[in-house]
Amino acid sequence: DVDAANAAALSGKLLQLAGGAVYDECHYVREFHSRKLDALEDLIEAANGQPVLVAYWYQHEHDRIHARFAKAGVRDLRSEADISDWNDGKIPVALIHPAAAGHGLNLQEGGHILVWYSMIWNLELYQQTNGRLWRQGQTERVSIHHIVTADTLDEDVMAALRQKNMSQEKLLAAVRARVI
Repeated sequence: DVDAANAAALSGKLLQLAGGAVYDECHYVREFHSRKLDALEDLIEAANGQPVLVAYWYQHEHDRIHARFAKAGVRDLRSEADISDWNDGKIPVALIHPAAAGHGLNLQEGGHILVWYSMIWNLELYQQTNGRLWRQGQTERVSIHHIVTADTLDEDVMAALRQKNMSQEKLLAAVRARVI
């Protein structure tokens, strides 16, 4: 029988594995594959010079993306200067952690392509991160890509996010119907 804490830990490990690397019991990174990195490279190339914002969850994913795309000018969006440079089109590939992509962060001037390297269970963080590009002032059609490893927990997370979003929309529609 798996309790909630063990299920959450196992979920984290399985999502990491889908991304190609896992923290072991000593907190060392063990790499297994680079398929998501390869897919990210394809998406960056397909952007044809347009800036790409990449959402990651695990630090080792951040580090692996930085190592793979160092020559492409990958940069973190952490400071006001970083955000300003992104919005001025000076960063070709930017990394952002969904927990840092909160309310009020305006990134719509710097690009219109978001890639989810890591899948996350949290609908609010997911929507908030998407909303950094898809907001008033955006002049381009926003493209949101998900790098999903087949036959892994990635697929379950995507299904759960869709279901949570549908439930949320049904709740809002019911409230609107009662208020109006």
